[in-house]
Amino acid sequence: MVAIACRGEAPLSQIAKDFGISDSCLCNWMRTADVEDGRRPAVSAGESAELRELRRRNRLLEQENEVLRRAAAYLSQANLPGKGSTRS
Repeated sequence: MVAIACRGEAPLSQIAKDFGISDSCLCNWMRTADVEDGRRPAVSAGESAELRELRRRNRLLEQENEVLRRAAAYLSQANLPGKGSTRS
């Protein structure tokens, strides 16, 4: 439908009516197609999904980094002379 509408051979309202959808629905699909094809600046669905995944991965890495930082601090305290050591 978007390809037909982009050809401009008929008014959008007529195309929407012929396919049994609303004018606004067809306009939204055309806007989305323009974004996906790079004709309109915005974040595409694929980029949006990738961004969500990268943010999720970043949160996980930050949590792992915090665990390692705390473990390093704990181990450095445990190795101080006079702390839990039975050596003479």
